Amino acid sequence: MHYRKIILSVLITSFTTTFAFAQKEALKVVVNNLAFYKQKSDLKYLAAAKKSADSLIITKSDTADIEKNLYRAIVNSSILYIDSLNKLGMPADMLDKTTKLVDRLSGMNKIFKYQSELDYTKRCLANVYIRKGFEAVNNSDFPNAKTAFENAKRYAPGMNQINTYIAFANNKAGNLQDAAKYYTTMLQVDSARTEYIETASNIYKSLGDTTKALQILQKGRKILPNDRFLLLDEANIYNNKKNYKALEPLIGPLLDINANNADIAFVAANCYDHLDKFDQAESLYLHAIELSGTYFDPVFNLGLLYLKQSATTKGEKSIQDLGRAIQWLEKANEISPNNANSLQALQLAYAKTNNQDQLDRINNKLKQLTNQ
Repeated sequence: MHYRKIILSVLITSFTTTFAFAQKEALKVVVNNLAFYKQKSDLKYLAAAKKSADSLIITKSDTADIEKNLYRAIVNSSILYIDSLNKLGMPADMLDKTTKLVDRLSGMNKIFKYQSELDYTKRCLANVYIRKGFEAVNNSDFPNAKTAFENAKRYAPGMNQINTYIAFANNKAGNLQDAAKYYTTMLQVDSARTEYIETASNIYKSLGDTTKALQILQKGRKILPNDRFLLLDEANIYNNKKNYKALEPLIGPLLDINANNADIAFVAANCYDHLDKFDQAESLYLHAIELSGTYFDPVFNLGLLYLKQSATTKGEKSIQDLGRAIQWLEKANEISPNNANSLQALQLAYAKTNNQDQLDRINNKLKQLTNQ
Protein backbone atom coordinates (compact mmCIF):
# COMPACT_ATOMS: atom_id res chain seq x y z
CA MET A 1 0.00 0.00 0.00
CA HIS A 2 1.25 3.52 -0.80
CA TYR A 3 0.30 6.76 0.90
CA ARG A 4 0.08 10.28 -0.46
CA LYS A 5 3.21 12.37 -0.04
CA ILE A 6 3.19 16.14 0.26
CA ILE A 7 5.07 17.86 -2.54
CA LEU A 8 7.69 19.92 -0.77
CA SER A 9 8.10 22.47 -3.52
CA VAL A 10 4.44 23.41 -3.13
CA LEU A 11 4.71 23.52 0.65
CA ILE A 12 7.87 25.60 0.81
CA THR A 13 6.30 28.01 -1.65
CA SER A 14 3.52 28.35 0.88
CA PHE A 15 6.12 29.14 3.54
CA THR A 16 7.36 32.18 1.64
CA THR A 17 4.33 33.48 -0.25
CA THR A 18 0.89 32.51 1.00
CA PHE A 19 1.11 32.33 4.77
CA ALA A 20 -0.76 35.29 6.20
CA PHE A 21 1.88 36.35 8.69
CA ALA A 22 4.99 35.49 6.72
CA GLN A 23 6.12 39.11 6.35
CA LYS A 24 6.13 39.99 10.06
CA GLU A 25 9.61 41.00 11.21
CA ALA A 26 9.66 38.66 14.24
CA LEU A 27 9.08 35.67 12.01
CA LYS A 28 11.45 36.49 9.18
CA VAL A 29 14.28 34.39 10.59
CA VAL A 30 12.01 31.36 10.65
CA VAL A 31 10.79 32.04 7.11
CA ASN A 32 14.33 32.51 5.83
CA ASN A 33 15.52 29.22 7.31
CA LEU A 34 12.60 27.39 5.73
CA ALA A 35 13.48 28.99 2.40
CA PHE A 36 17.12 27.94 2.80
CA TYR A 37 15.97 24.37 3.40
CA LYS A 38 13.96 24.55 0.19
CA GLN A 39 17.03 25.67 -1.73
CA LYS A 40 19.65 23.34 -0.23
CA SER A 41 17.70 20.42 1.33
CA ASP A 42 19.94 20.61 4.37
CA LEU A 43 18.25 19.63 7.64
CA LYS A 44 20.35 22.14 9.58
CA TYR A 45 18.04 24.88 8.26
CA LEU A 46 15.03 23.10 9.68
CA ALA A 47 16.83 22.86 13.02
CA ALA A 48 17.55 26.59 12.86
CA ALA A 49 13.92 27.29 11.97
CA LYS A 50 12.81 25.33 15.02
CA LYS A 51 15.24 27.16 17.29
CA SER A 52 13.93 30.47 16.02
CA ALA A 53 10.28 29.43 16.32
CA ASP A 54 10.78 28.14 19.88
CA SER A 55 12.48 31.38 20.86
CA LEU A 56 9.31 33.26 20.00
CA ILE A 57 7.42 31.60 22.86
CA ILE A 58 8.80 33.20 26.03
CA THR A 59 6.10 34.99 27.99
CA LYS A 60 2.59 33.95 28.97
CA SER A 61 1.19 36.24 26.30
CA ASP A 62 3.34 34.41 23.71
CA THR A 63 1.60 31.12 24.52
CA ALA A 64 -1.69 32.76 23.56
CA ASP A 65 -0.33 34.36 20.38
CA ILE A 66 -1.99 32.52 17.52
CA GLU A 67 0.58 33.50 14.89
CA LYS A 68 3.67 32.54 16.90
CA ASN A 69 2.17 29.22 17.95
CA LEU A 70 0.93 28.44 14.48
CA TYR A 71 4.38 29.06 13.04
CA ARG A 72 5.84 26.80 15.70
CA ALA A 73 3.34 24.14 14.67
CA ILE A 74 4.33 24.59 11.02
CA VAL A 75 8.02 24.10 11.78
CA ASN A 76 7.47 21.16 14.12
CA SER A 77 5.11 19.34 11.76
CA SER A 78 7.52 19.96 8.87
CA ILE A 79 10.39 18.40 10.79
CA LEU A 80 8.26 15.43 11.86
CA TYR A 81 7.28 14.83 8.26
CA ILE A 82 10.59 15.53 6.51
CA ASP A 83 13.08 14.13 9.04
CA SER A 84 11.58 10.63 9.21
CA LEU A 85 14.83 9.14 10.53
CA ASN A 86 15.08 11.83 13.23
CA LYS A 87 18.61 12.82 12.25
CA LEU A 88 18.03 16.09 14.11
CA GLY A 89 17.56 14.18 17.37
CA MET A 90 14.17 15.64 18.25
CA PRO A 91 12.59 14.47 21.55
CA ALA A 92 10.36 11.38 21.50
CA ASP A 93 7.31 13.37 22.65
CA MET A 94 7.55 15.94 19.84
CA LEU A 95 4.71 14.32 17.86
CA ASP A 96 2.39 14.26 20.86
CA LYS A 97 3.18 17.87 21.76
CA THR A 98 2.77 19.05 18.18
CA THR A 99 -0.52 17.19 17.91
CA LYS A 100 -1.82 18.89 21.07
CA LEU A 101 -0.62 22.25 19.77
CA VAL A 102 -2.42 21.82 16.45
CA ASP A 103 -5.56 20.67 18.26
CA ARG A 104 -5.42 23.76 20.50
CA LEU A 105 -4.92 26.05 17.53
CA SER A 106 -7.86 24.42 15.73
CA GLY A 107 -10.14 25.52 18.55
CA MET A 108 -9.09 29.18 18.56
CA ASN A 109 -11.66 31.74 17.47
CA LYS A 110 -9.56 33.50 14.82
CA ILE A 111 -7.95 30.42 13.31
CA PHE A 112 -10.11 30.80 10.21
CA LYS A 113 -7.78 33.61 9.15
CA TYR A 114 -4.96 31.07 8.85
CA GLN A 115 -6.78 28.13 7.33
CA SER A 116 -4.13 27.31 4.71
CA GLU A 117 -1.38 27.29 7.34
CA LEU A 118 -3.40 25.08 9.68
CA ASP A 119 -4.31 22.73 6.83
CA TYR A 120 -0.63 22.39 6.02
CA THR A 121 0.25 21.31 9.57
CA LYS A 122 -2.59 18.80 9.52
CA ARG A 123 -1.43 17.30 6.22
CA CYS A 124 2.05 16.90 7.67
CA LEU A 125 0.69 15.20 10.80
CA ALA A 126 -1.54 12.93 8.72
CA ASN A 127 1.45 11.72 6.73
CA VAL A 128 3.50 11.20 9.90
CA TYR A 129 0.74 9.10 11.44
CA ILE A 130 0.37 7.10 8.23
CA ARG A 131 4.10 6.40 8.31
CA LYS A 132 3.85 5.31 11.95
CA GLY A 133 0.89 3.11 11.04
CA PHE A 134 2.90 1.25 8.43
CA GLU A 135 5.82 0.89 10.80
CA ALA A 136 3.42 -0.80 13.22
CA VAL A 137 2.04 -2.99 10.41
CA ASN A 138 5.55 -4.11 9.52
CA ASN A 139 6.00 -5.13 13.17
CA SER A 140 2.61 -6.90 13.18
CA ASP A 141 1.44 -4.43 15.84
CA PHE A 142 -2.01 -3.99 14.34
CA PRO A 143 -3.76 -2.34 17.33
CA ASN A 144 -1.23 0.52 17.29
CA ALA A 145 -1.38 0.60 13.49
CA LYS A 146 -5.14 1.09 13.73
CA THR A 147 -4.71 3.94 16.21
CA ALA A 148 -2.10 5.64 14.03
CA PHE A 149 -4.26 5.39 10.91
CA GLU A 150 -7.27 6.73 12.80
CA ASN A 151 -5.17 9.72 13.91
CA ALA A 152 -4.17 10.25 10.29
CA LYS A 153 -7.82 10.20 9.27
CA ARG A 154 -8.58 12.82 11.90
CA TYR A 155 -6.14 15.24 10.28
CA ALA A 156 -6.88 14.31 6.67
CA PRO A 157 -10.58 13.34 6.58
CA GLY A 158 -10.72 13.81 2.82
CA MET A 159 -7.95 11.27 2.15
CA ASN A 160 -10.22 8.28 1.42
CA GLN A 161 -7.32 5.85 1.05
CA ILE A 162 -6.79 6.03 4.82
CA ASN A 163 -10.06 4.13 5.21
CA THR A 164 -8.35 1.20 3.49
CA TYR A 165 -5.52 1.28 6.01
CA ILE A 166 -7.91 1.47 8.97
CA ALA A 167 -9.99 -1.40 7.60
CA PHE A 168 -6.88 -3.50 6.99
CA ALA A 169 -5.52 -2.87 10.50
CA ASN A 170 -8.89 -3.63 12.10
CA ASN A 171 -9.13 -6.85 10.13
CA LYS A 172 -5.63 -7.94 11.17
CA ALA A 173 -6.27 -6.93 14.78
CA GLY A 174 -9.42 -9.08 14.86
CA ASN A 175 -11.83 -6.13 15.03
CA LEU A 176 -14.01 -7.65 12.33
CA GLN A 177 -17.12 -5.56 12.90
CA ASP A 178 -15.14 -2.33 12.56
CA ALA A 179 -13.24 -3.68 9.55
CA ALA A 180 -16.50 -4.61 7.82
CA LYS A 181 -17.89 -1.15 8.55
CA TYR A 182 -14.91 0.56 6.92
CA TYR A 183 -14.88 -1.72 3.88
CA THR A 184 -18.61 -1.15 3.40
CA THR A 185 -18.02 2.61 3.60
CA MET A 186 -15.26 2.33 1.01
CA LEU A 187 -17.55 0.46 -1.36
CA GLN A 188 -19.92 3.42 -1.30
CA VAL A 189 -17.08 5.57 -2.65
CA ASP A 190 -15.33 3.05 -4.94
CA SER A 191 -17.56 0.09 -5.78
CA ALA A 192 -15.29 -1.15 -8.57
CA ARG A 193 -12.42 -2.33 -6.36
CA THR A 194 -12.51 -6.12 -6.36
CA GLU A 195 -10.25 -6.32 -3.30
CA TYR A 196 -12.71 -4.23 -1.26
CA ILE A 197 -15.65 -6.37 -2.33
CA GLU A 198 -13.90 -9.66 -1.63
CA THR A 199 -12.47 -8.58 1.71
CA ALA A 200 -15.76 -7.12 2.96
CA SER A 201 -17.60 -10.26 1.86
CA ASN A 202 -15.05 -12.54 3.54
CA ILE A 203 -15.27 -10.58 6.79
CA TYR A 204 -19.05 -10.82 6.86
CA LYS A 205 -18.83 -14.54 6.13
CA SER A 206 -16.39 -14.99 9.01
CA LEU A 207 -18.90 -13.17 11.21
CA GLY A 208 -21.60 -15.58 10.05
CA ASP A 209 -23.56 -12.86 8.24
CA THR A 210 -23.84 -14.51 4.84
CA THR A 211 -26.81 -12.31 3.96
CA LYS A 212 -24.66 -9.18 4.15
CA ALA A 213 -21.80 -10.95 2.36
CA LEU A 214 -24.17 -11.92 -0.43
CA GLN A 215 -25.53 -8.38 -0.76
CA ILE A 216 -21.99 -7.05 -1.19
CA LEU A 217 -21.13 -9.69 -3.81
CA GLN A 218 -24.35 -9.08 -5.73
CA LYS A 219 -23.67 -5.35 -5.79
CA GLY A 220 -20.09 -5.99 -6.88
CA ARG A 221 -21.12 -8.32 -9.69
CA LYS A 222 -23.53 -5.73 -11.10
CA ILE A 223 -20.54 -3.47 -11.58
CA LEU A 224 -18.03 -6.23 -12.44
CA PRO A 225 -20.16 -8.98 -14.00
CA ASN A 226 -17.16 -10.78 -15.54
CA ASP A 227 -15.06 -10.99 -12.39
CA ARG A 228 -14.44 -14.72 -11.91
CA PHE A 229 -13.59 -14.47 -8.21
CA LEU A 230 -16.77 -12.59 -7.29
CA LEU A 231 -18.78 -15.07 -9.36
CA LEU A 232 -17.18 -18.00 -7.56
CA ASP A 233 -17.71 -16.43 -4.13
CA GLU A 234 -21.40 -15.87 -4.80
CA ALA A 235 -21.80 -19.40 -6.16
CA ASN A 236 -20.09 -20.84 -3.08
CA ILE A 237 -22.53 -19.07 -0.78
CA TYR A 238 -25.51 -20.46 -2.69
CA ASN A 239 -23.95 -23.92 -2.75
CA ASN A 240 -23.20 -23.89 0.98
CA LYS A 241 -26.73 -22.69 1.74
CA LYS A 242 -28.08 -25.38 -0.62
CA ASN A 243 -29.95 -22.68 -2.52
CA TYR A 244 -29.77 -24.46 -5.85
CA LYS A 245 -32.42 -22.32 -7.54
CA ALA A 246 -30.26 -19.24 -6.98
CA LEU A 247 -27.12 -21.14 -7.98
CA GLU A 248 -28.50 -22.43 -11.29
CA PRO A 249 -28.19 -19.13 -13.28
CA LEU A 250 -24.51 -18.96 -12.33
CA ILE A 251 -23.68 -22.47 -13.59
CA GLY A 252 -23.19 -21.47 -17.23
CA PRO A 253 -20.75 -18.59 -16.53
CA LEU A 254 -18.95 -20.73 -13.92
CA LEU A 255 -18.34 -23.53 -16.40
CA ASP A 256 -17.30 -21.09 -19.12
CA ILE A 257 -14.38 -19.78 -17.07
CA ASN A 258 -13.57 -23.07 -15.28
CA ALA A 259 -13.93 -25.59 -18.07
CA ASN A 260 -11.25 -27.96 -16.71
CA ASN A 261 -12.00 -27.66 -13.01
CA ALA A 262 -13.35 -30.90 -11.54
CA ASP A 263 -14.64 -29.15 -8.41
CA ILE A 264 -16.70 -26.67 -10.42
CA ALA A 265 -18.06 -29.45 -12.63
CA PHE A 266 -19.09 -31.36 -9.51
CA VAL A 267 -20.80 -28.31 -7.96
CA ALA A 268 -22.71 -27.77 -11.21
CA ALA A 269 -23.70 -31.45 -11.44
CA ASN A 270 -24.81 -31.47 -7.82
CA CYS A 271 -26.92 -28.37 -8.43
CA TYR A 272 -28.73 -29.94 -11.40
CA ASP A 273 -29.07 -33.18 -9.41
CA HIS A 274 -30.97 -31.40 -6.64
CA LEU A 275 -33.14 -29.64 -9.21
CA ASP A 276 -34.04 -33.08 -10.68
CA LYS A 277 -32.44 -32.26 -14.02
CA PHE A 278 -31.09 -35.74 -14.67
CA ASP A 279 -29.43 -35.28 -18.07
CA GLN A 280 -27.43 -32.19 -17.08
CA ALA A 281 -26.41 -33.77 -13.76
CA GLU A 282 -25.32 -37.03 -15.42
CA SER A 283 -23.28 -35.23 -18.05
CA LEU A 284 -21.47 -33.02 -15.54
CA TYR A 285 -20.77 -35.83 -13.06
CA LEU A 286 -19.16 -37.74 -15.93
CA HIS A 287 -17.19 -34.62 -16.89
CA ALA A 288 -15.93 -34.21 -13.31
CA ILE A 289 -14.87 -37.89 -13.26
CA GLU A 290 -13.13 -37.44 -16.61
CA LEU A 291 -11.17 -34.53 -15.15
CA SER A 292 -10.30 -36.39 -11.94
CA GLY A 293 -10.89 -40.13 -11.92
CA THR A 294 -10.08 -40.55 -8.22
CA TYR A 295 -12.45 -37.82 -7.06
CA PHE A 296 -14.86 -39.69 -4.75
CA ASP A 297 -17.78 -37.24 -4.65
CA PRO A 298 -18.80 -37.21 -8.34
CA VAL A 299 -18.36 -41.00 -8.59
CA PHE A 300 -20.50 -41.59 -5.51
CA ASN A 301 -23.13 -39.01 -6.51
CA LEU A 302 -23.38 -40.47 -10.02
CA GLY A 303 -24.06 -43.87 -8.47
CA LEU A 304 -26.77 -42.32 -6.29
CA LEU A 305 -28.21 -40.53 -9.32
CA TYR A 306 -28.64 -43.80 -11.21
CA LEU A 307 -30.02 -45.48 -8.07
CA LYS A 308 -32.57 -42.72 -7.70
CA GLN A 309 -33.38 -42.89 -11.41
CA SER A 310 -33.96 -46.64 -11.23
CA ALA A 311 -36.80 -46.03 -8.79
CA THR A 312 -38.60 -43.73 -11.23
CA THR A 313 -38.25 -45.88 -14.37
CA LYS A 314 -39.70 -49.25 -15.25
CA GLY A 315 -38.77 -52.45 -17.00
CA GLU A 316 -35.47 -52.72 -18.84
CA LYS A 317 -34.63 -49.06 -18.26
CA SER A 318 -34.93 -49.49 -14.48
CA ILE A 319 -32.68 -52.59 -14.59
CA GLN A 320 -30.08 -50.68 -16.65
CA ASP A 321 -30.12 -47.75 -14.25
CA LEU A 322 -29.72 -50.09 -11.28
CA GLY A 323 -26.77 -51.78 -12.99
CA ARG A 324 -25.12 -48.41 -13.62
CA ALA A 325 -25.74 -47.44 -10.01
CA ILE A 326 -23.93 -50.56 -8.76
CA GLN A 327 -21.07 -50.00 -11.20
CA TRP A 328 -20.38 -46.45 -9.96
CA LEU A 329 -21.04 -47.20 -6.30
CA GLU A 330 -18.53 -50.06 -6.45
CA LYS A 331 -16.02 -47.65 -8.01
CA ALA A 332 -16.71 -45.20 -5.20
CA ASN A 333 -16.05 -47.99 -2.71
CA GLU A 334 -12.73 -48.73 -4.42
CA ILE A 335 -11.72 -45.07 -4.06
CA SER A 336 -12.78 -44.92 -0.41
CA PRO A 337 -13.22 -48.49 0.95
CA ASN A 338 -14.23 -47.37 4.44
CA ASN A 339 -16.85 -44.86 3.41
CA ALA A 340 -20.05 -45.98 5.10
CA ASN A 341 -22.30 -43.97 2.77
CA SER A 342 -21.16 -45.79 -0.34
CA LEU A 343 -21.49 -49.16 1.42
CA GLN A 344 -25.01 -48.35 2.56
CA ALA A 345 -25.96 -47.29 -0.97
CA LEU A 346 -24.54 -50.58 -2.31
CA GLN A 347 -26.48 -52.43 0.37
CA LEU A 348 -29.70 -50.86 -0.91
CA ALA A 349 -28.81 -51.54 -4.57
CA TYR A 350 -27.96 -55.22 -4.03
CA ALA A 351 -31.10 -55.68 -1.97
CA LYS A 352 -33.10 -54.45 -4.98
CA THR A 353 -31.38 -56.99 -7.25
CA ASN A 354 -31.82 -59.83 -4.72
CA ASN A 355 -28.08 -60.54 -5.01
CA GLN A 356 -27.61 -62.20 -1.63
CA ASP A 357 -23.90 -62.98 -2.04
CA GLN A 358 -23.00 -59.37 -2.73
CA LEU A 359 -25.41 -58.19 -0.05
CA ASP A 360 -23.72 -60.44 2.53
CA ARG A 361 -20.34 -59.09 1.47
CA ILE A 362 -21.45 -55.50 1.96
CA ASN A 363 -23.15 -56.30 5.28
CA ASN A 364 -19.94 -57.86 6.56
CA LYS A 365 -17.91 -54.81 5.57
CA LEU A 366 -20.38 -52.52 7.35
CA LYS A 367 -20.17 -54.69 10.50
CA GLN A 368 -16.39 -54.47 10.41
CA LEU A 369 -16.57 -50.70 10.21
CA THR A 370 -18.96 -50.39 13.15
CA ASN A 371 -16.86 -52.79 15.28
CA GLN A 372 -13.61 -50.92 14.72
